[in-house]
Order: sequence, then structure tokens, then C-alpha cells
Amino acid sequence: MDTERVAPEPHRHTVCADEDVSIKEFYKGVFNEVYIFFHPFIKPVTIDPKLFNSETNIDKFQIINHCEMVTWKEFLALNGLKSYEELDIGLRTRILGLKKEYENKKFTEIINTVSGKENLIPPTEGMLPELLINNLLGAIKKEKYDWIWVGDEFGTERKLEYIDDLINQDTLARHNLFTHDNSILITTHWDSHFSMICADDRKKLDRIIKWCNLEGFYCDDHTEIYWSVRTSKKE
Repeated sequence: MDTERVAPEPHRHTVCADEDVSIKEFYKGVFNEVYIFFHPFIKPVTIDPKLFNSETNIDKFQIINHCEMVTWKEFLALNGLKSYEELDIGLRTRILGLKKEYENKKFTEIINTVSGKENLIPPTEGMLPELLINNLLGAIKKEKYDWIWVGDEFGTERKLEYIDDLINQDTLARHNLFTHDNSILITTHWDSHFSMICADDRKKLDRIIKWCNLEGFYCDDHTEIYWSVRTSKKE
């Protein structure tokens, strides 16, 4: 008779935080600081925007070379949304990523209307943005790392990659990146339009944020994956 197989808990320096606990509590004893950075909107400049809604595979270099980045702050200036929280809720509603009591279809309509008017592609959830990947990898290199582990979302598989290869090729298939000394983790929640950088040192994290010109915020002791919903309910 087979016994039930129960996998061990993943190492926390390799995976995204759970949804039902504060992010800093999840990483307690592993990382001291966590920074949430938003996935930018994409503005096609020298490429047909219709390609983003077709079966054509657009690679990282097409996006880098033919598109521009539009930040959440810049997007908010174009529409009637008042905050990052409203924008996050609208994006989550757009992909059916919230329970009905938290949805806001009005926010989603605003996002769709403005995106169409301004020729913008909304951020993709669950994966590192192509417009930021190379900058992030370059920033890790500046911290004196030549190699980085690339792991799956469950912490069950990992592959050691040479950072220059990831920069010069379009082969990054998974979105948990962590250094061999467990001091830096870049991770993406599967149903969110943002990623997180976790680090054991605030100065190191500040340097990466500055180098990449990331837009977002530091987590406090109460920040959760669904931070926008929690914040909006308190107001």
C-alpha cells in the first residue's frame, strides 16, 4: 500500500511569498527587506501593436528595441484613477483575478479605454516584464554576481544560469531568480502585475532599485500580496 507523499516546504529564499500572510512575515529570518516593483505598460513605437493580440510570438528584443515603457504614475496621469491601489485592482479585475466582492469593473473599463486611446499594452501578470529583465540582470551583475539560479514557482526545480547568457538571449522561462548565497531573490506572483526584490541588505536593494529606475514601494510589516485590496478596504 502506497503511503501519501507530502513534499517538504520550499526554501523561502527561492519562492514567492504566500498570499495569506504578510510578505515580510513570510520571509522573516531570510530577507530583511522586500521591494514591490510595478510591471510597466508597454507602448509600441516601431512595431505593430496588433502583434500583441495575435498568435505571433514577440520576443524580448523586439519589445526592448521597438517599444517604450509607461510607468503606473504616468498612466494615472492619463485617466481618472486616483491611486496605485485602484490601478492594481483594475488590472486584477481585468484578468478575473479577484473575488467578486473585491472586483471593480469601472476601474477596468478606464484601463481599457485609456490603453486603447493611448496605444498602450497593459502589463502582463505572473512574469517579469521584458522591458525590465535585462536591467535587473545587469544590476545583479553590478553586485558582483556572474551566475544566478532560475527556479520554478514551487521551489522544486532550479537551473544555474550565466547572467550574460540570460541578458544576450531570450531564454528566461521561469521567474524566480536567486543568488547562490541566498542574499537576493527576484520573484513574481503568478496572478499579479508586479514583482518583488527581496534582499538581506537595504543598501544593496537601494542600489538595484536606483540602477533599474524601478517604480514601486518597500513592504512594511503588514503588506500582503493583495495589498491594494487590503488598503482600499481600510479607506
